[in-house]
Amino acid sequence: MPILLSAKKNLRKSARRRIMNDKRRRTMREQIKSITLIKDARTAKENFPRVMQAIDKAAKMGVIKKHTASRKKSRISAMIKKLG
Repeated sequence: MPILLSAKKNLRKSARRRIMNDKRRRTMREQIKSITLIKDARTAKENFPRVMQAIDKAAKMGVIKKHTASRKKSRISAMIKKLG
């Protein structure tokens, strides 16, 4: 356990950040999973902006790296294009 006051504060900060990062990561994964299960091109195109927003937010906050976000977005858009 931390002894110094600043170390205690850092522990609280990291706990709050971990919770928010987990929430952003979970939201992103759920959105990606929901769009990959869709077999209809029209429905997938309607959900596409929501998935992109979740990925962008995760990248912006440092949950995933910028290039990882780009790769995920590219693969999802290719999958939607393949649907029709």
